[in-house]
Amino acid sequence: MPCPHNEITIVQRSQRQSAVAAAAYQSGEKLFCEYDQQVKHYPEKRGIVHNEILLPANAPRSYADRNTLWNAAEAVEKQWNSQLARRWVLTIPREIPPDQYAVLVREFCQQQFVSKGMIADFAIHDPHPPGHNPHAHVLLTMRAMDEHGKWLPKSRKVYDLDENGERIKLPSGRWKSHKEDTVDWNDQKYCEIWRHEWEVIQNRYLEANDRPERVDLRSYARQGLDKIPTIHMGPAVSQMEKRGIQTNIGNLNRDITAANRLMQSIRQIVRHLKGWIADLKEKKAVLLEALQEAKEPTLPELLGKYLDLRREERTGWTSKGQLKGTVNDFNKVMDAIRYLREKELSTVESLDAYLDTVSEQAVFIRAEMKPKEKRMKEIDTLLSHIANFEAHKPVHAEYAAIRFKKPKEQFAAAHRDELDAYNAAVRYFKVHLEGTKYSTKKLNEERTQLAGEVAEYRERLSAVQEDVKILRDVRHWLNQVLPSEQYRQTAEPGKKPSIQQAVKGRAQRIREEQAEKRQQPRTEKKQDMEL
Repeated sequence: MPCPHNEITIVQRSQRQSAVAAAAYQSGEKLFCEYDQQVKHYPEKRGIVHNEILLPANAPRSYADRNTLWNAAEAVEKQWNSQLARRWVLTIPREIPPDQYAVLVREFCQQQFVSKGMIADFAIHDPHPPGHNPHAHVLLTMRAMDEHGKWLPKSRKVYDLDENGERIKLPSGRWKSHKEDTVDWNDQKYCEIWRHEWEVIQNRYLEANDRPERVDLRSYARQGLDKIPTIHMGPAVSQMEKRGIQTNIGNLNRDITAANRLMQSIRQIVRHLKGWIADLKEKKAVLLEALQEAKEPTLPELLGKYLDLRREERTGWTSKGQLKGTVNDFNKVMDAIRYLREKELSTVESLDAYLDTVSEQAVFIRAEMKPKEKRMKEIDTLLSHIANFEAHKPVHAEYAAIRFKKPKEQFAAAHRDELDAYNAAVRYFKVHLEGTKYSTKKLNEERTQLAGEVAEYRERLSAVQEDVKILRDVRHWLNQVLPSEQYRQTAEPGKKPSIQQAVKGRAQRIREEQAEKRQQPRTEKKQDMEL
């Protein structure tokens, strides 16, 4: 199935990020950054199969050169906390041919970004093995341009007016004002729009290639699905998992996937059984009216009819085959009858009520599991940040001890990944960690306890699944003795047959078919003799 993952971030100078470095990373080219006077090159990056720059009509043609474009984009930004570029990582459906990857991304970027005045620099990555994880990196400019290709301000000053349309003077003597963005590209609505349009264009390409798969970028909650999302593992955890090293995040994702699959199986079986019971109730009303009986057949009685039917179907078998088949059917049906007696299920109504109970039980168990799985996800994320914080704390201390600007910038460039991971951990602690202290031991103990509780819930779900599987088998057996459309014949037109009539009709038809089979060899032999 296509992967719905996509990620939008902002390249920010306040985080010591560089648009030139981002362009060098996704394109695989060696670029020179004029802002910090350093060469940006990532020779270890593999699997770059295509890169391209898309320019709007008013952009200078010189911006088709990647080095010129992103140095110009950085040069116009003067603030220490400037937003330099918008970066988007998009997964590409593996189900479409590789020669359409660039066509797909190019069409999307032209429609959604370039048509609005942005410059789009995109690259297609298809790392080893090819076709396993194709994705696109898109780098977008943050400023609009005038008709001459000159960068425009991101915002403008607008004076506030009173009810008479006059400027409002402040006690300081200044006029009250506020800033307004010159373009609305940072509006939150576009995140939703772009995600939806990316979903639409992927599905269009899948349909054009006669693929049945479809992409849905909505959350499980918005899709109305009772499922827990897995955690994004990231490159480090993914590489460990590929090497066969199990991680907490990987194990939790496997547990979440198993629980979701188990719940889906239970819901599907219960839904089918409920539909079958609704049809069965319809037939029961006609049965009581047609036979004028006060008593309806019980489930064990119908299963007994099924055994009789199976015995008649084996009339032409060898005695050994008849015995073996009869014993197998008898054992399976008796196990089901014992189960029905244990659950006190003897009628259609009791079976219907029990299915309601089973469904509610499964929903309750899943609801109990969700907060515990959510807490495990929080603990795993926190432990990951704690590990990064402790591992890279010496690097940060060494960086902080450097007093001169040039050596400090060089050190930061050489240890960018470590410092970024350390700073990300610090930011996460400020938001999610109460106080300034943490205990890895207590977190691991809590996670172990939660894992045990989730495992118990999963066992209970498995038990519920086994219950509904037995009921599914019962439904299948009863369908053998219930009327199918071609066997429905009643004395009065428009009336459905009773269950007993259907059993007799089907048994009679089987006997007739077997008689025909016994007569067929004689007829063929007679024809041979005549020839």
